Amino acid sequence: MHEWHEQVAVVTGASRGIGRAAACHLAAKGAAVCVNYAARPDAAEAVVREIRNAGGRAIAIQADVADPDAVDRMIGRASAELGPVTILVNNAGVIAQATLETFDAQAYARMRRVNVDGLIHATRAVAPAMRERGFGRIVNVGSIAGIGTALPASTFYAATKAEVLILTRRFAFELGRHGITVNAVAPGVVRTDMTGGALRERGSETERRLAEKTMVGRVGEPQDVASAVVFLAAPEAGWITAQVLTVDGGRMDYIGHG
Repeated sequence: MHEWHEQVAVVTGASRGIGRAAACHLAAKGAAVCVNYAARPDAAEAVVREIRNAGGRAIAIQADVADPDAVDRMIGRASAELGPVTILVNNAGVIAQATLETFDAQAYARMRRVNVDGLIHATRAVAPAMRERGFGRIVNVGSIAGIGTALPASTFYAATKAEVLILTRRFAFELGRHGITVNAVAPGVVRTDMTGGALRERGSETERRLAEKTMVGRVGEPQDVASAVVFLAAPEAGWITAQVLTVDGGRMDYIGHG
């Protein structure tokens, strides 16, 4: 029986927002955590201090997930310092808003390298050791944009997140026989740096408008999504795989109803 204190988690993009909340929640459960960051060392070290001050184990490692060599080095160091990686949370992501008319090929290419290629690089880096041990939990952070919400200017971001969802199912198919589950969470609008300044002001008109699109009447907080990530990453969640868990407060503004 696998226990939480035996788990070593790598959370990409963990210096803020959903990644930070997931890293702290996993550590509170007893897992050792590698806090990955791309460009915010101070923020990442603050997450590590928070975890250590609460009695947990954590390290911060810089790596751009779009760079496969950097990802390999990160996983190697995390394994050497914390132990074999048993949990991967593919959270790192960027957004470049655009419509068909304002499409920017370079911005889209960078977004896809992080949101899609980064997920592939990290999964490839952890899969061999997980296969060898016969155990692993991979949780990908997608978005309800990838399912078909009607938020303006999110078209190309949505395309990258739709790729995340299909890769989740295909990797689950490839890895399931080795005791490795692969699932995704699809957050709605969550109060993070990525969603911009409008949601930092609680009770703003933007927040009210977005909250009205949900059944529960509010926007999300990082901990809402982190709780779902930890549920899917749990040792006991071994018979849940290839699933997309929507964490959006019951959004009602979908373009299609597949």
